[in-house]
Amino acid sequence: MDCLFCKIVSGDIPADVVFDGERTLAFRDIAPKAPVHILVVPKVHYPDAATVAAADPALVGELITTAGQVAADQGVSEGGYRMIFNTGADGGQTVFHAHLHLLAGTKLPW
Repeated sequence: MDCLFCKIVSGDIPADVVFDGERTLAFRDIAPKAPVHILVVPKVHYPDAATVAAADPALVGELITTAGQVAADQGVSEGGYRMIFNTGADGGQTVFHAHLHLLAGTKLPW
């Protein structure tokens, strides 16, 4: 499979990993849209968030829990943060491995 995030999970492509759990991995986005921009991915390949939710609803919960833990570790919990799942090309998804964007570190628009 030619999936960028699968290659990051396997260690074939380096990333700035901030959390490595049993079923989730979190790493810094290489093109950040906020001072803190971290991607939280399942270690198993699912093409998008809807597919994860249908196949393994508990894993969606783990992605969100991981994001909350990472926000606390990054010191942004108190100020607040945003979690975003982009699903499908029209929804802004560019890497077709389910992932959650954690954005924080500034007052975010809208």
